[in-house]
Amino acid sequence: MKIYNFAKTNSVLNQFIAEIRDVEIQKDRMRFRKNIERIGIMMALEISKKLTYSEKSVQTPLGVAKVSTPDDDMVIGTVFRAGLPLHLGFLEVFDKAGNAFVSAYRYYKDPEHKDIDVRIEYLATPDLTGKTLLLVDPMLATGESMEMAWKAFSTKGEPKKLLLACVIASEAGVKHLQELFPGNEVELWCGAIDPYLNEHAYIVPGLGDAGDLAYGEKL
Repeated sequence: MKIYNFAKTNSVLNQFIAEIRDVEIQKDRMRFRKNIERIGIMMALEISKKLTYSEKSVQTPLGVAKVSTPDDDMVIGTVFRAGLPLHLGFLEVFDKAGNAFVSAYRYYKDPEHKDIDVRIEYLATPDLTGKTLLLVDPMLATGESMEMAWKAFSTKGEPKKLLLACVIASEAGVKHLQELFPGNEVELWCGAIDPYLNEHAYIVPGLGDAGDLAYGEKL
């Protein structure tokens, strides 16, 4: 699996990462959502450089212009609910993309919230056969949610290309996906990769629960 880590480059994306981590700035949900959306836009611009292009002719009022544009038939697949702002950012750039959604959430098997499972309850997607599937989820902690989302989507057709994107990943989550996708055919794009998971499988330093920060705490 090819891995792209934006934290190792210098761009304004790092400023957006810093703000979504900041406990004071996090108090503004609208700003948190907007920054996640901005990160999606910037990631989409970089990912667009790796797509397949060909030259087309465009009729203007005065003649014909030759323009190289992407050929990929894109579908953006997103994990509810935390993934929605990130999805909007990608859709702002890939505005002709199809859209797919899956609900994948943590289920704690024990009162201490240490034994974790992932459950899938909802799936809505177009036929993915021959498409470029861009699967996005803000937080890549253990990697199990991304894996379960991929397995759910893969029941609806075999994509030609698979791209994965997250805002913050853990090293453990990246390793999990590397084992799931050996070779270099799948690409993983990360805003930052953090070193640890705590006993509740949250990324450290991370930023907390992205869904709660974007939309409020849940029961």
